[in-house]
Amino acid sequence: MKRTVSFRTAILVAGFAGALLTLPQLHAAPGSGVAAQPQQEDSVTGAAASRLGGKQFKDVKVSVANGVAMLTGTVELYEYKADAQKRVLHTKGVTAVRNEIQIAGANVSDQDLQKKLSEKLTYDPDAYGRIFDAITLNVADGVATLGGHAHDYVDRDSAVAIVSTTPGVRDVVDNIEVDPVSQMDNRIRLDVARAIYGFPSLNRYAIDPAKPIRIAVQNGNVELYGVVDSQVDKDTANIRANSVAGVFSVKNYIEVANQPAESQK
Repeated sequence: MKRTVSFRTAILVAGFAGALLTLPQLHAAPGSGVAAQPQQEDSVTGAAASRLGGKQFKDVKVSVANGVAMLTGTVELYEYKADAQKRVLHTKGVTAVRNEIQIAGANVSDQDLQKKLSEKLTYDPDAYGRIFDAITLNVADGVATLGGHAHDYVDRDSAVAIVSTTPGVRDVVDNIEVDPVSQMDNRIRLDVARAIYGFPSLNRYAIDPAKPIRIAVQNGNVELYGVVDSQVDKDTANIRANSVAGVFSVKNYIEVANQPAESQK
């Protein structure tokens, strides 16, 4: 009985050893998972590259490894850099994008870029005359940072598009807050506008629709922006906004022309 068990055991051990010897051959066989991985990545890379067929992407290269697409090369505008990332991210098999595309357009000083972008945002035809947007801008090392408040997503997207398509911009940081939508806030916006622009000494700020006193409202809290001619006008706007029913608080960020920032309140 013992000899029979030993004989069977020997057969099982030999069979198991034989199976182990065949494993390397099975892993290396054509069509296995290991061999297919590079082919799959090549296929995803090709699909991603096909999404960058426009002439604006002629100097852009893409490679995909482990689902992460690497973008390198150059484009003329930041808009194209952002667009390349969006296109590649929609490729099947791509789970993330590492965007290292450089902007190869003309170099523009921060001072000139700040001035140019400020004028474009101020006289944006899509936002011209809108008093319920208070979008801020800062340029440093070619990076344009947008902040402040937008009345809705359309206004925010319009501002981002203007900055993204301006030569000289190397990167865009969108910190614009879109104000919440509510019937109460909409009523307060209109009532504050009437209170300010209906006052005799303040209605002149409506003459140039691109340079008004701007009004932002978030859940009954009012913020005032813009530039006025005197401290009296700034204080009057504050008083008028506080007089509106339903207003919880007023933050007055209005600047006074030709007055040092440290002296403003």
